[in-house]
Amino acid sequence: MSPKPGSTDPAIARMVEKQMRNWELAKAQRPTVPEPRRAEVEDFIAISRSVGAGGSSVAAVLGEALGWPVFDKEILQTMAGDDAIRREIYASMDERDIGWYEETLRSLVQPEFVKNDYFRRLTETVLSIARQGHAVFLGRGSDLILPRNIGFHVRLVAPRELCVRNYANRHGIPSEQAHEEVPRIDRERAEFVRRYFQVELDEPMRYDLVVNLGKFSFAQAA
Repeated sequence: MSPKPGSTDPAIARMVEKQMRNWELAKAQRPTVPEPRRAEVEDFIAISRSVGAGGSSVAAVLGEALGWPVFDKEILQTMAGDDAIRREIYASMDERDIGWYEETLRSLVQPEFVKNDYFRRLTETVLSIARQGHAVFLGRGSDLILPRNIGFHVRLVAPRELCVRNYANRHGIPSEQAHEEVPRIDRERAEFVRRYFQVELDEPMRYDLVVNLGKFSFAQAA
């Protein structure tokens, strides 16, 4: 399934606009003297999740508790699909930002990366966001785009029946329909990761922590 370009959802557009303003304010408050040392990116949490497990809810709790912005699939697709937003983020970077950004992009270059415009835009967007400050990333293989030696990489899972029930409730659809859609979307996500990163979705060494949401509440998991 080919990913869609940026969303036109007004709520997501407002959220993106608000975050861009927050970054501008943070940039204006930075010290004018050069920093002697700076990490590649600020600490982040990158979450991969099974469909219907409750990843969005856990990410929301985390963002609220930490005071960090949350970038989910819809927001990342909106930002990746908007040239003006990507140009604005890029323009906010200093020389050190750009040097790290371009070096990291080169390390990710592969035939699929060059050929697929959406994946290139997504990668550029995730790296640009990570350079701006702390963040929670949800989905889109963000944990595989971001550096492995920084941040916290998490996989959220749950029993299939719980995933189906959660998905049906969230989308207001019959259980029978959810039973068909949940495994289909899981397969599409696995194929996305396999195609662009050459790894399996459930590869355990990809994550620092795997949490079974059949055993913990969203708050406990966060």
